[in-house]
Amino acid sequence: QVQLVESGGGSVQAGGSLRLSCAAYGYTTSSVCMGWFRQAPGQEREVVATIYADGSTFYADSVKGRFTISQDNAKNTMYLQMNSLKPEDTDVYYCAARWGICSVVADSFRYWGQGTQVTVSA
Repeated sequence: QVQLVESGGGSVQAGGSLRLSCAAYGYTTSSVCMGWFRQAPGQEREVVATIYADGSTFYADSVKGRFTISQDNAKNTMYLQMNSLKPEDTDVYYCAARWGICSVVADSFRYWGQGTQVTVSA
């Protein structure tokens, strides 16, 4: 059974940093596309970053230069390093996985973590 378990959310002041982790169980991260999405109340889930099995990455314009997505295949874990955080980064962050090439469409991802809250205060 495929499971994604997130950790690392929390509260931080603007300009601070957080690192999110997503441990994958039931398959290997080296064979899928994995991504981070975020969602505010009443809003649609939006892509933050994705990483494919070959290491290629995609970032939303709003996080380019501040966030870094990576994966450790030996640990079957994906990370999101978030630096220079802004209040508008406040959201629930979800990790997700799908078979095949990467996509920015949330509905195309089959597996989801439980979500972790990130709160950035001004």
